[in-house]
Amino acid sequence: MSEIKLANVTVDCAGSAAELAGFYANLLGREVDPGASEFFATAGRAARETPVLMFIRVPDRTPGKNSVHLDLHTEDIPAAVERAVALGAKHVGDFDEYGTAWATLADPEGNLFDIGGPTKS
Repeated sequence: MSEIKLANVTVDCAGSAAELAGFYANLLGREVDPGASEFFATAGRAARETPVLMFIRVPDRTPGKNSVHLDLHTEDIPAAVERAVALGAKHVGDFDEYGTAWATLADPEGNLFDIGGPTKS
């Protein structure tokens, strides 16, 4: 049986794929790859970073909660949240459960993502 590896994290976009790629590239210290457009963009492919973040503009997004979201990790959750908000995210809430602390945010298009780190306890 061959090994399965995570290659891409794909985000469907209602607006510009390049703009949403720019948000995540700035948040994660990456570059948007050359050739980004309002319809398709990636971040990390040119630099051979994994996973590659892929953004595709679609005519209809699935309504309701997004079924796939990014879990990001940092040693300083408040600073990372502040940075994400400065880049255009909305801070949804803070959680400390099951031995894990995290903040839930929404990107500029409303896609949820979490920034986690060490617990406060």
